[in-house]
Amino acid sequence: MEQTEVIETVREAILIALQIGAPPMLIGLIVGVGIALLQALTQVQEITLVFVPKIIAIFLSLFVFFPGFAAIMIAFMQSLADRMIGIN
Repeated sequence: MEQTEVIETVREAILIALQIGAPPMLIGLIVGVGIALLQALTQVQEITLVFVPKIIAIFLSLFVFFPGFAAIMIAFMQSLADRMIGIN
């Protein structure tokens, strides 16, 4: 592989990592902000109240988005294998 191919592969891998990581992190952020708002409105300052709903929401989002994530990873691995053996 030439230097340009390596740079292109790394760039593509970073974009895929963002595509796969962004949905669960955004859902965790939204749930965290919602729980924090609820805590501020009710003045319940229980620190563990934030973690359980966020963990459940993130696991549910991973469960829902997993087929799409798998399709993205399969396509990337197939293109990477094609590059390795020299098929374009």
